Amino acid sequence: MERTVFEESIMKSYRKELFFNTPTRRAYINITDQVEDCLRESGIKEGLCLVNAMHITASVFINDDERGLHQDFETWLEKLAPEKPHSQYHHNGAEDNADAHLKRQVMGREVVVAITNGRLDFGPWEQIFNGEFDGKRKKRVLVKIIGE
Repeated sequence: MERTVFEESIMKSYRKELFFNTPTRRAYINITDQVEDCLRESGIKEGLCLVNAMHITASVFINDDERGLHQDFETWLEKLAPEKPHSQYHHNGAEDNADAHLKRQVMGREVVVAITNGRLDFGPWEQIFNGEFDGKRKKRVLVKIIGE
């Protein structure tokens, strides 16, 4: 078991918003490099990194960056919550995005990644994604890093 003792430490906090505007209604964007840039900017070497979607029809999740898998997400989510017909949803009225709310609920709001020795502490093949389910407009993702 690894143990770390801190004699005197100062907790740091870093916050940055990332902005996205997809040309399509749905998209899966690998944002790992942008989060790693944030980590470098923060100067934090040990701690936690929270990445969360700041819009109710988008998601942040961790998975493999493989095109076939992304198509599988799309197929699976469309079976669970098909976009059309819009009339199938009670939410749809002024908007037609009820399916996007449901897809976000399944894919999740945020991820937390450990920071070890100044790096995101991932397992094999893990990457951070912004999942967009009602795109074509500007949305943001929050990166919040705390540690020392």
